[in-house]
Order: sequence, then structure tokens, then C-alpha cells
Amino acid sequence: MKFELHQDWSNLIALWPQVEEYQRLANKHGINDIFQDNGGKLLQVLLLLSLKVLPGREGNDAVDVTGTEFELKSVNVELTKSFSTHHHMNPTIIAKYRQVPWVFAIYSNITIRSVYLLMPDDLEVFYDKWERQWHERDGKDINNPKIPVKYVIEYGKLLWSNATPEELLWTPEIEEQIDLGGFEAEN
Repeated sequence: MKFELHQDWSNLIALWPQVEEYQRLANKHGINDIFQDNGGKLLQVLLLLSLKVLPGREGNDAVDVTGTEFELKSVNVELTKSFSTHHHMNPTIIAKYRQVPWVFAIYSNITIRSVYLLMPDDLEVFYDKWERQWHERDGKDINNPKIPVKYVIEYGKLLWSNATPEELLWTPEIEEQIDLGGFEAEN
């Protein structure tokens, strides 16, 4: 074996103070790791919409100044065209989701492109479908059903954007993903 510093190591070291400053800002807003669970993207959405993070892994993600709680989702459209939901979708989770509006942030890699709001009624078509699937599977949880970006753009209320819907739905030629050294690409 042989280990040596990569030629870009000095570039990373030069950039690192700004990354640490980004983390300090995130800490002020309840995000302990900008690299974990889309923390860096979450911070952008929180600040853009003046939301506060709700602590803990269970429950909703954020709250506004009126006390309204939200579910927050983000997607990188360079990798996929649908939003992930929950790894153990079941009637209890669906009931929780039916109670709150959802904020969907669309990214091109790490650049935020637009943010949409969907109310619970806007997502009822998915809730009904997931409940039926859960019962058809004899009560077996559904693993991470998706919500298409196209649906969010068509039925959501645009809150913020620096891109057109056509840009967001454009599918680039994606070369085969190189080995990420044990890390997985964002889904």
C-alpha cells in the first residue's frame, strides 16, 4: 500500500475555514453536521423561508413563526427526478404526514434551484395509494415511496426559484457513477 497527499489537498485545506464557518452557522440553527442528512441543504431552506428546525429524528422537520410545522424534502435533479419519503411508510406515518404542509427544495447538485409548497390535500393521491399498498401487503411497511419532481412542480405553489420548470425537468446524460470509496450517491 501507498498513501500520499492528493494534488488537490492544498485546495481543500484553503477552503476548509469557509466550510467550518458554514458549520458554525448551521449550529446556530440546530444543525449539528452539514454533511449528514442533507444538513447543508436544510440550512439553506430554513434561512430562505425563515423556518426553525424541530429537534429529533421523529416528528416534523421545521416550524414557522406562526407555529405551523412542515415536512421538508430535497432532491438533486442531476441524480434523480423524485423525492424520497420514509423508509418505513405505514398508516401511522401517513397520518402524521396528512397533518402538515410539505416544503420541497429542488437542487442541481448543491445549488438550490426552487422551493415549492404542497398542502396535505395536494398529496392525498399519494397517501391513498400508500395506504392501499400497505394493506395489500398485509401490513408490511413500504420502503421509501417516491413523489415525482414533475408532480411537485405541477401541483405545488412556487415559493422561490432561480430556474424554469423546463430546466428542472431536463435530464442530463449521466455517466456511470464512479466508485465513491464506500459512500453512496444521494438518491
